[in-house]
Amino acid sequence: MSYSFDNVSILKDGKRIFPVMGEIHYSRVPRAEWKERLLKMKAGGVTLVSAYVIWIHHEEIEGAYDWNGDRSLRDFVGTVQKCGLKLLLRIGPWVHAETRNGGFPDWLLKKDYEVRTNDEKYFAAVEKWYKKIYEQVSDFIANPEDASSAEKPIIGIQVENEYGHCGGLYEKEGGEAHMRRLQKIAMDAGFKLSLYTATGWGGAWTGDMLPVMGGYCDAPWDQRTEEIEPSGNYTFTHERNDHNIGSDHGFGYGITFDIEKFPYLTAELGGGLQVTSHRRTIATAKDSAAVAMTKVGSGCNLLGFYMYSGGTNPDGKLTTLQESRATGYLNDLPVKSYDFRAPIREFGQVSSTFREIKLLALFAKAYGEEICSLPAVIKNEIRPDDASSLRYSFRSDGKKGYLFVNNYVRHLKMAEHRDIHLESPDGKTHFPPFDVKNGDFFFFPFNIKYGKSLVKTARVTPLTKLSLGKNELFVFYKRENDSSDKNFFDFGTEESEKIEAKDKFLVLSRTDALNSWITDGRLFITDSLSSVFEDENGEIQLLSRSEPAFFVYPDFDKAPVGWKKCGEENKNASKDMPEILFSKYELEVAPLEKKKIKIGALKSGENYKLDLSILAKNFRKEKYACDIFVKIDYTGESGRLYASKDGKRLLILDHFYLGEDYPWEIGLKRFLEKDADCALSDEELSSLELEISPLKKGEKIYIEKWPDFDGEEISSLKSVTCEIEWKYKIEKRRHDKITSM
Repeated sequence: MSYSFDNVSILKDGKRIFPVMGEIHYSRVPRAEWKERLLKMKAGGVTLVSAYVIWIHHEEIEGAYDWNGDRSLRDFVGTVQKCGLKLLLRIGPWVHAETRNGGFPDWLLKKDYEVRTNDEKYFAAVEKWYKKIYEQVSDFIANPEDASSAEKPIIGIQVENEYGHCGGLYEKEGGEAHMRRLQKIAMDAGFKLSLYTATGWGGAWTGDMLPVMGGYCDAPWDQRTEEIEPSGNYTFTHERNDHNIGSDHGFGYGITFDIEKFPYLTAELGGGLQVTSHRRTIATAKDSAAVAMTKVGSGCNLLGFYMYSGGTNPDGKLTTLQESRATGYLNDLPVKSYDFRAPIREFGQVSSTFREIKLLALFAKAYGEEICSLPAVIKNEIRPDDASSLRYSFRSDGKKGYLFVNNYVRHLKMAEHRDIHLESPDGKTHFPPFDVKNGDFFFFPFNIKYGKSLVKTARVTPLTKLSLGKNELFVFYKRENDSSDKNFFDFGTEESEKIEAKDKFLVLSRTDALNSWITDGRLFITDSLSSVFEDENGEIQLLSRSEPAFFVYPDFDKAPVGWKKCGEENKNASKDMPEILFSKYELEVAPLEKKKIKIGALKSGENYKLDLSILAKNFRKEKYACDIFVKIDYTGESGRLYASKDGKRLLILDHFYLGEDYPWEIGLKRFLEKDADCALSDEELSSLELEISPLKKGEKIYIEKWPDFDGEEISSLKSVTCEIEWKYKIEKRRHDKITSM
């Protein structure tokens, strides 16, 4: 197995692939949760993991390296390998990542040389650091010169971050030389790989490495505290530099590499946004998903999400480790929380953003080789604030491909378009007329073969395909605003173009598509509070905060152990296509009643006392309990949770208030692991202290929905409740297999 690239895409053994990459920071996630996070990422369609190695997390004190516990890079990479995923390791030395000093230890900044320059003393420090990283991961490198290492997980390295855009040398000769020197130091340390990447936006130097781009739905680092202009990342464009889309600078301004030489890849599409003290943007599921789909329609051949899994900053030995104005940065961030409103949230919660992004990820996995070969055809580049024009593009070779339409822009009401008539780039294929409503974003195939059936046009979006023995099932889904139930496909009129009997076509509602899970060669559909994933042993797991039930197609030969079949339901929303019956399963034994439990919060002085020890005791008794989530509904500027540990008052969690509709949710599981870095005893859990800072009327903070004020400030606790998340095995009986349907 070998990886390479050309000017179109990444290649695996010479074939085009469309990776979906998700960022997770192992040192911000308890190691007991690594495996579950990674398996959730895999269930979401992620095929490539990216992760920063944050210098200050490992060498806060010069020469005293910490690779233990949650900081064990070696163990994390080993877990990635066990989960069957590949890894792009981002080794810095400067990473940003909303960390103190951008990840540099304080001691490094006190040396007699300037960091991020071409000073040989600085390069010597970086060389030492890179060698220490290599010592941890040397057994996991997919070295293209060593055939025996082909299956190893680390297939690429990113050097530095935003060099020349955010710090470093701003003149070309010195900047490019710096990046090339860092790459050489890394290769000399042992990182011999085919894929070396560098961030390429905003004037960053790439040193001829593979440039990766970004794109966020908003800018919480912007110093303004009011609504800002619409993002250019919702426009179809050949411009790769998201900071300048639609600006007056001109095409390619701020790009330092030749876009004709490199494929269009991303590493930092906002899976969410990390809030700052002054700007508390709420990145919704559609905010992020519409950006990602627009990038695919603009020619992107790798979707890289930053972050994909949120986390929590570890404790520092000398200082707190978050980005702050006190360390010379523009923003104050939470001391602990790095939730990022990511697809997988700070405590492992599967979010609505996860489900939205999964639609694209499953498509990329099933049809990536084909779409990579189709260039973007964009005939109407539109300014970001244009709410009246129809935004559309094609991925097409002229004759076949996909039509992309985006009528969604965060916080901008878009004009509706009725009875739209569009044709393919070669003018020979005419799409049936359709309406486009405010908030719609979708893509349709044309002249694409699915199995042996040629789809001339379709009014539904492809999701995935399943092999059913000798047959294939092609799964599509409807648009959110499409109420029709037939005429979704035009298979043509010629005999050779008609649908083949062996090809099955399933059209799901958009809701069912969001709740779809592909595992074991089957399609599972759950409710919006449940998810299905495979563990590293191939066992199927159902996570749920609701009644444990699922639909599945094709059916099992016999009901899984502990489950009973309780009916069938046609899930095909296309009334002019054959019925496709999904089997519904429920637990044979009803689970315990899952109530929302209220928790007492006693006012003690200025703060509140929380006793969560009873939750911990009950949680340990429940066989199927996976986690217990405590929801703190408060109004104030921010909240902080303290524990008394070894006679000290320690901050264990914090939260910036986002508005009345977004309470603070905390997962307790991590505190109950005996050997975890953050473990708490029952005694410590019985005396937690909740501090709520008051929110002042007229304070210079961007909050999307402010609360009502009776006076000049608010600091109140409305309620504390909890919910249990349950985990059940869907254990197949022996000899169960999928037969031709």
